[in-house]
Amino acid sequence: MLSAGRKRARDKLVLGTDLWPGGSLGGEGRRGVTGAGGLHAGAMDRVALLGLSRLCALWAALLALFPCGAQGNWMWLGIASFGVPEKLGCANLPLNSRQKELCKRKPYLLPSIREGARLGIHECRSQFKHERWNCLVAATAPPGTSPIFGYELSSGTKETAFIYAVMAAGLVHSVTRSCSAGNMTECSCDTNLQNGGSASEGWHWGGCSDDVQYGMWFSRKFLDVPIKNNTGKESKILLAMNLHNNEAGRQAVAKLMSVDCRCHGVSGSCAVKTCWKTMSPFEKIGRLLKEKYENSVQISEKIKKKMRRREKDQRKISIHQDDLLYINKSPNYCVEDKKLGIPGTQGRECNRTSEGADGCNLLCCGRGYNTHVVRHVERCECKFIWCCYVRCRRCESMTDVHTCK
Repeated sequence: MLSAGRKRARDKLVLGTDLWPGGSLGGEGRRGVTGAGGLHAGAMDRVALLGLSRLCALWAALLALFPCGAQGNWMWLGIASFGVPEKLGCANLPLNSRQKELCKRKPYLLPSIREGARLGIHECRSQFKHERWNCLVAATAPPGTSPIFGYELSSGTKETAFIYAVMAAGLVHSVTRSCSAGNMTECSCDTNLQNGGSASEGWHWGGCSDDVQYGMWFSRKFLDVPIKNNTGKESKILLAMNLHNNEAGRQAVAKLMSVDCRCHGVSGSCAVKTCWKTMSPFEKIGRLLKEKYENSVQISEKIKKKMRRREKDQRKISIHQDDLLYINKSPNYCVEDKKLGIPGTQGRECNRTSEGADGCNLLCCGRGYNTHVVRHVERCECKFIWCCYVRCRRCESMTDVHTCK
């Protein structure tokens, strides 16, 4: 559905009022034709056809950029060029209506949202770079088109679970870091930890503790859509799964909070310590979520009062808040599937000596591999010669590169 603003813009385009710099087709454009001395009917028809073709081209471009019914996907912000989201503005970004409203009320958070999406995408690719599924993103996808993760974003698989968890965690991390840096007025350091500590143990809370609770609150507000707003059994269980995995990502950030301290005293005696809480590097959070991915829990497609495990003999085992959940088994990522947008592993570089996921045996799915000899040429043994230049040797090396058949 088009918004009122876009509908007005569409109507104006159809009427031709915004097509030409000089005005509408019936205004200055027509006066220009008559001023040329009165062209014959054929020439006027050609002008009309030219105007119509340009109008259609412009309208097609508009539909390509903002297709009707396209689902807003905030994750696109993670691959957008620097400054582009701010230039487009909240109203023109691929966000859903709730996110656009929140973005309009808090536009100063847009850089943090973009950084959170970038963090999540980068960590996903880093954690899976040697796996059969390597968290491939459509780096050239325009805003508002198909999701940058493609099939995996709605497949309900373990990969879907990881994507939602790591993206929610990235948003928490980015917003919290921005608060601690003093980039926003409504949040700063965590004030709950100030003026506390243990005098007998010689330490007290001080410094600037990361206010992760604000980051988690904003992440919930921005990402979580209430289940009651959705219809259909399949979409309802998928939405419940995504909401749970969003929260699992946020819990990973909170779980890995650490305490840093600084010593005070004469000659560094550390008589008193000032301590504060800080978030772990996002790489560490990504590793924890990868472990959760490898031990993720499959749930039943039927949702009653709450989600439950798929296997009946395991349903007495409770589902924890930090577990990653999935509904469907992952597809075969070994071979190309154009319908699902799966590229397969053919042509991927592998490690011949490794027995892990990056090894040629696993990555190539038993198909074997090709070996290429690559010649590297670089400068080496550089020396500074007085005065005033650097002299280097030209060194060559040969390296074997293995790629899956």
